[in-house]
Amino acid sequence: MTVDGDMAGFIPQKEIVYNGLLPYSDRLDREATELLAEIKANLSRAVLLRELWPGVAFWSNKLFSFLKLYGRRFSKEDHILFIKLLYELVTLPNLEPHMMQSYAKLLIQLLKKKELLSRDDLQLPWRPLYDLYDRVVYSKNEHLGLIWFPNSVDHILKALIKSCRLYFPVSSTKEMLDEWRPLLCVFDNIMQKAISNMELFLPTIMPPEEHSQSFQLWFDELMNLWMSVQNQPSWEGHLVNLFARLANDDIGYVDWTPYIPTIFTRILRSLNLPVGVSHMVAPRYLTNSYDIGHLVLWITALLGGPGNPAQKELTCLFNSIASFYHPSNHGRWQARLMRLLQRLPACVVRRVHRERHAVPSWITLVPECQRLTDEDLQEFTRSLTGATLQAMFSKTGSTDAAFALQNLALLTPELAIPPVLEKTYAAMETLTEPHTLTATLSCMIGMARSLVSPNNHYPEGRGHVLPLLMGSLPGVDPNDFSKCMITFQFIATFTTLVPLVDCSSAPSQHSDLTEIEKNLCFASAEFEDFILQFLDRCFALIDSSTLEQTRDEMETDTQTQLESLVELGLSSTVSTILTQCSTEIYKMALQKVFNFATSNIFETCVSGRMVADMCRAAAKCHPAESLRLFVPHCCSIIFHITDNEELQSEDELDKNVFFFFFVVTRVDGEQLLKYQGDLEQILCACVRLRCKRAYTLACSLLEHTLRSLSLIYPTEYRSTSGGFDTDLPIRDWGRAGDVADLGVCWHVPDQEEENFVFQLLSRLLHPELQRIKGHVSGDQPMSREELLQSLAIVQHCLLGAGSLLPPLDGPHVSDLVPSMVNLGEIKLHIGVNYDDSRENYRESICQTMRLLLHHILEHSEDDTKSLFVIIKIISDLMFFRGTHKKDFDSRWKSFTLVKKSMENRLHVKKQHIRALLIDRVLLQHEMRKLVVDGSVYKVVHQELLCDLLLLSTSTYSQVRSRAQHVLTAALGTFSFSYRDLIPRTLQLLSPQHTTGTQQQFKGALYCLLGLHSSLGLTGARDWDCVGEVWPALVRCGLSPSMTLEKQSICGLLDEITDRIHRQHDTIGIYFTVSETCVETATHIAQSKNPTPFLEEPSIEELKEGLQRQRIRNVVAARKYEKLVNDLLDCLEDSNLPWKFEHMAADLLSLQLREDHPLPPDAVLYFTQSLIHDSISIRKVAISAVAGIQKQLKRPRKKVAVKPSDISGIEDPEGVCVGDREGNRWLQYDSNNLPLSEEQWDSQPYVEKTHWGYYSWPREMMIHAASEKPKDDLTYEEMSESEKIIFEYFSDPEFIDQLIEFLSLEDRKGKDSFNPRRFCLFKGLFCNYGDVFLPLLWPHLEQLASDPHESSQRCVCEITAGLIRGSKLWSFSKVDRLWQLLCPLIRTALTNITVESYTDWGTCIATACEGRDPRKLHWLFELLMESPLSGEGGSFRDASLLYVLQGGLAQQQWRVSELLHRLLAYLEPKLTQVYKNVRERIGSVLTYIFMIDVALPHTGPTSSPHVAEFVTRVLEQLKPLTSEPEIHNHVHEENTQETDECTQAVKLLKTVLKWLMASAGRTFTTPVQQQLQLLPLLFKIAPVEIDESYDEMKQDARMCLSLMSQGLLYPEHIPLVLAALEEMAGSRSWHARFSVLTYLQIMVFYNLFTLLSVPAEVLRIRKLVMQLLLDEQLEVRDMAGTTLSGLLQCQFFPLDPSLQTQLQTLSQTYLPKARGELASTDLVRRHAGVLGFSACILSSPYDVPDWMPQILMDLSDHLNDPQPIEMTVKKTLSEFRRTHHDNWQEHRQCFTDDQLLVLTDLLVSPCYYA
Repeated sequence: MTVDGDMAGFIPQKEIVYNGLLPYSDRLDREATELLAEIKANLSRAVLLRELWPGVAFWSNKLFSFLKLYGRRFSKEDHILFIKLLYELVTLPNLEPHMMQSYAKLLIQLLKKKELLSRDDLQLPWRPLYDLYDRVVYSKNEHLGLIWFPNSVDHILKALIKSCRLYFPVSSTKEMLDEWRPLLCVFDNIMQKAISNMELFLPTIMPPEEHSQSFQLWFDELMNLWMSVQNQPSWEGHLVNLFARLANDDIGYVDWTPYIPTIFTRILRSLNLPVGVSHMVAPRYLTNSYDIGHLVLWITALLGGPGNPAQKELTCLFNSIASFYHPSNHGRWQARLMRLLQRLPACVVRRVHRERHAVPSWITLVPECQRLTDEDLQEFTRSLTGATLQAMFSKTGSTDAAFALQNLALLTPELAIPPVLEKTYAAMETLTEPHTLTATLSCMIGMARSLVSPNNHYPEGRGHVLPLLMGSLPGVDPNDFSKCMITFQFIATFTTLVPLVDCSSAPSQHSDLTEIEKNLCFASAEFEDFILQFLDRCFALIDSSTLEQTRDEMETDTQTQLESLVELGLSSTVSTILTQCSTEIYKMALQKVFNFATSNIFETCVSGRMVADMCRAAAKCHPAESLRLFVPHCCSIIFHITDNEELQSEDELDKNVFFFFFVVTRVDGEQLLKYQGDLEQILCACVRLRCKRAYTLACSLLEHTLRSLSLIYPTEYRSTSGGFDTDLPIRDWGRAGDVADLGVCWHVPDQEEENFVFQLLSRLLHPELQRIKGHVSGDQPMSREELLQSLAIVQHCLLGAGSLLPPLDGPHVSDLVPSMVNLGEIKLHIGVNYDDSRENYRESICQTMRLLLHHILEHSEDDTKSLFVIIKIISDLMFFRGTHKKDFDSRWKSFTLVKKSMENRLHVKKQHIRALLIDRVLLQHEMRKLVVDGSVYKVVHQELLCDLLLLSTSTYSQVRSRAQHVLTAALGTFSFSYRDLIPRTLQLLSPQHTTGTQQQFKGALYCLLGLHSSLGLTGARDWDCVGEVWPALVRCGLSPSMTLEKQSICGLLDEITDRIHRQHDTIGIYFTVSETCVETATHIAQSKNPTPFLEEPSIEELKEGLQRQRIRNVVAARKYEKLVNDLLDCLEDSNLPWKFEHMAADLLSLQLREDHPLPPDAVLYFTQSLIHDSISIRKVAISAVAGIQKQLKRPRKKVAVKPSDISGIEDPEGVCVGDREGNRWLQYDSNNLPLSEEQWDSQPYVEKTHWGYYSWPREMMIHAASEKPKDDLTYEEMSESEKIIFEYFSDPEFIDQLIEFLSLEDRKGKDSFNPRRFCLFKGLFCNYGDVFLPLLWPHLEQLASDPHESSQRCVCEITAGLIRGSKLWSFSKVDRLWQLLCPLIRTALTNITVESYTDWGTCIATACEGRDPRKLHWLFELLMESPLSGEGGSFRDASLLYVLQGGLAQQQWRVSELLHRLLAYLEPKLTQVYKNVRERIGSVLTYIFMIDVALPHTGPTSSPHVAEFVTRVLEQLKPLTSEPEIHNHVHEENTQETDECTQAVKLLKTVLKWLMASAGRTFTTPVQQQLQLLPLLFKIAPVEIDESYDEMKQDARMCLSLMSQGLLYPEHIPLVLAALEEMAGSRSWHARFSVLTYLQIMVFYNLFTLLSVPAEVLRIRKLVMQLLLDEQLEVRDMAGTTLSGLLQCQFFPLDPSLQTQLQTLSQTYLPKARGELASTDLVRRHAGVLGFSACILSSPYDVPDWMPQILMDLSDHLNDPQPIEMTVKKTLSEFRRTHHDNWQEHRQCFTDDQLLVLTDLLVSPCYYA
């Protein structure tokens, strides 16, 4: 069919540009069009015929390959149709998980470039995608093992939603909010789900006119929620991510200004930096910190705009954390800070690109007024520079800083480059600190492009290139490999960007040069000098790195890894330099290399290879000149050997010969033709030499010669096309390649070269094949060495000429898989036209190798070396077409690395260097050679794979493992070949195969393991294969060659089961294709441009398709049942070893499904296994029976209710949250409990705790109360499976045995409440009512009275199952149940022990979870009876409270009455003596007040209020507030003193426990109430950190630390400061001291909030200055430290007023009276000195302008009386310590006189003077 006429007016969406640069690009258009037509035809046909597998799966893979090869080379209509079709496929309701995942991956690829399709082109409904996500991520059946998902499925679905949310319709935001608002209950885990769904789904890219229907609907609501929540609950991170995305997508359309201080305060808090002396972090901050990637987005989006308010905060943020970047500071926060620094500049670059350089598309632009100006960018760079320069030398390496600097240099080169240059020059001069050199060089490498490109902002940068290059030469140093490597990288980077041409004559010829350009021209004369010096250094390096003689004798050719890296660095740098230099310089360099190479003698191992590398690099750049020098020289030496008879047969030849084999290779094929005769003569002589080393090198020469002649590759990589002979090369510095005009010179083999290749093959390869045939037939046998030599020649010929030999062909293997769709392979043109008239060597090698292989296996299987080579040859015969996958991957990786280090993200895309672009085009060509997936499986391949299978199961393990490797790769390549090979493999495992060996057995198992690892194998999801493999694996336990004695076989079996377990995901049984899918497929089948080349399927075909779909589903269900029955048959065999029995039980448990019940035989097996002797089988059975219960669960009727009908109250308009009249009926009310049958039936029960707290769901479904549940199923009504379970659980012996096993200890001390067992009992009681209770009850009573841990745990599991299982029982049953349960639980709780109290807590919490509290009133009343009775000691009291807390916490806001009762009960008992009870009460109080939150729109709660409680407590603490000092009167023995003080101290201890417990857990902090307690805490808290203090003091300090970290709101600040000011006037100096520590932490953790209220900043400053004048020395010291900290994070500036104030203080006159010094004067003077000291310590790593003067002032006080002298000395030594590193730089800031004084001060006086 013709394609061309069909494509008129075709506009592709987006092609891969590199395809157009390939030498055969003219053929690609047609090829792509034909392939697209084929994909469209077959994909639509497969859908229309409803053949999801293999049809749709196969062709959607092909579409994936198409995207990889041609990009989006299809019309917009096709693009939309493909997306719609895949969207329908992904959201098919019961698609098997793996298929869903692979469609999702393809869909993500199709949606990737969002600018190609606008929202008008494409709309996708959000609901189907959400249903899918909900079904997978929050699957109800996954934990029961009824469905298995692939590991990465969550990740892929999230990525898919991110790609799709762009195209959700306008109305979707409102629908989503209606869906998720009812879930927003802060106390419930469901909050996490609601917020993370919002983060994922809410669309934020919309045109401005739609904003009112998108984010404006939720922004205020969520923002206020975020602002008012504290203590970082786990969902806060998702909220931040959502805001960050909104800010980034709608820059300029959201007003963030009012929120900026809060945002930055929270960012600073989330970095978890240590502050102050006694730093403690509330534990939850460590886990829930924000994601740096999103923070960076948010900060970037806030920048800019009028006044640029965010930049001020950002500068302040970096000033306050800069010192953490200094290399001497190290901690767990380091990684986060580094990530912040690394990503922020990159993100700003992305934003600037989007505002200034992006190609316009349908996405709304950033409004003009919001865009970043150049001033903004300079401001931004300034704020980061300090931290970045510190981070360069970080202990974690300089990569983060280098990446940051690379991006800063793109934005503002004039600010970012000079400071680094300065450091680099300094580092080049010092010899003592090599790490500074590596750090600075690696930063310069990133900035190279910004430095050399002719940039208007920083023109003087280019002048630094030559000095830098010259300065870096000493880095080529044989003694320091890492320095050597970075220097090579540095030189290579700069020379890639700069043509090395001497243009010093240019200024005389051109009159239009600028001053800078003239200087550059003159400087470029030094290039020649640089290159010669560089070569000399390299020669020195080579001379010094010969392998020591000793190593050579030992014949270890291995180099250390570092040496090989240096070798690589050397050759690539030399090659870059010689590519980039002008012809004159090149000729000189070449002569120099030639002389060095020919005049010295090298050993082959290291230096020989290095020299060869250099020669090869030289030859590659200009082959013509270099070959003229090298070839004649080499030929003469080699002919000298070959003409000499004795030398030919010698085993070890003289070393010097070999080196010349290296030189000629890898140069342009055309140049080789000139030396055709010589080459042929050398090769023919040398490959037959006897010396192994010689012929190996000769073979390698042969391979490279053939490759040079036969491959397609670019011949030059210069930085500008067309050579360097233009008049002004300096104008090409740093120029980017232009994709449209690359001018690649390709080497494409012409006729002459092809002839030469085949001539070589017939002279060398043909005779070898004949010899091998002779060897096989026995006419002329060869020794093993000779055979190896022959094989080496064959292998290298194949590797050399592989690209010219057509791939193996022949008849296909038929009937592998039934399909109505064509499953053919793609034929790609790779630039070679195969010539059919020549002999096809691939075929002849293939036949010869197979003969030889069978010969060796029969006669000399121990010749493993030959077998290794044969395996390699077989692999190359099948796959090799000029490139190996491994080489390609490593080159692709290095390409991406280089691209990253040199890219320019700021300007238009693809601004890469020309050499990189050429490399990318070559990679595109190689990728085409490697696309083989989905190749057709032919008979040739079948034969080769069978041979590989033979080798994979042969005697020697090395041979086996190599063959298995190739086999696995082949199975991944040829479609459906596994269906042919698996049966062959399984034959070797079957018990009937009696002739097998252990090696065969192991080999076959390894092949199966390989199958499971390689492909995410389709075979692992194919019923035919799974149905054969799994039973065979179990049956192989009966095979004669199986022994469990061999460790290796056991390990292997474990690994296979483990692999199956890990990779098993549910295999689909029922496949259906929806009508909408079929509709879209019809559109594709009818589309144009290109028209699909098949007709649409006929009516008959469609009918047959439907019919086949029906049959397929029935057959799949049968195959499933057969697999289960096969496994059961295996289990019945009594000879099966135990290991295989476990394996079978494991595999069987993977076969539970949600869409098909388990066959009754399997139910029987699992039920019996509950009392199996083996514990692991019992565990499997418990999980399985729990899953079976879920399968058997009968559906219950649900009805919809309207909340307003029940309460009689309509909810008001707008958002109204929390306890209100409308949800009063959900509350627990002891006056209205369901105590009789009619009350029980008349009340509506809502089991979901979060419903009604925030808002009501659109449609509220609850279990119907009206319908009387048919209480008990009669035996006749049960299904077969139900009967089995019923019979077993009605059998007393079975129950006895079961309970005995369940109450055994498993791992001592490690056991805990087991959810699997709970699920088992919950299912039993849910499905069968209380039928089994009479049998179980006696056991339960007996266990409850037994205090042993395992018995108690067993009761817990069954009780929790009972309570949850009785959810829908009728009243009479439930009532009976509780009559029994209450005494039981009482008994158990009297016997509670240290081991079992957590299990009981879990039990009650599990029982109450997601249940209406009114239905459990028996339980709550029981627990509330009297938790603190005091009987049974303190432990029992604490445990009972713990259990009660577990139940109430699950009920959250719905049991306010119980919380009130509990509080009233606890309040008189707060003066507990026992520590454990106090701690528990503290925790319970936290839960009681948890509901009292101050969140937006939330009414006052009906639960207890904190404020009232605190007022009552303070009343009782009165006696303590009046006392000056508080001593801990109470000793732990309970004396009967009841005086008020003692009681108050006891009370205070409990209150402290409560404050500590609630610090990290509550959602909002009651600041006013805490402030009332502050004075008390300040009194008690000790100053020193000392573990020996009593509990009360420790707790008080802990509370202060946690409270000072709390988040403050502007309205609270005056209150806090007032309290602090009051304390600062306290009589106790301890309290005054604590004020300062409190202040430090509070300021840092609320930095930006405080800065937004300037009046309060002044108050704080006043407070610190007041304490600086304190009479107590310790307080003054601390005030100094605090002042320095506040100055350091620039909380207030060091302004003249502060300086004068300090100056005046420090100059206070001290009267010279010899008696007592006037103390107030001394204090004032000391205060001034402390203030100076604070200033100096506040900038530890730099020298601001004011510092020299203050240092001078300080030095005047060196002889003052103590404590002043001490302070001065300490300050100076600290100054010296912190400024020592960069003293060279810092000393520039001082005058000479100052330096003299300083030197005197800092150098300690000499004792001998």
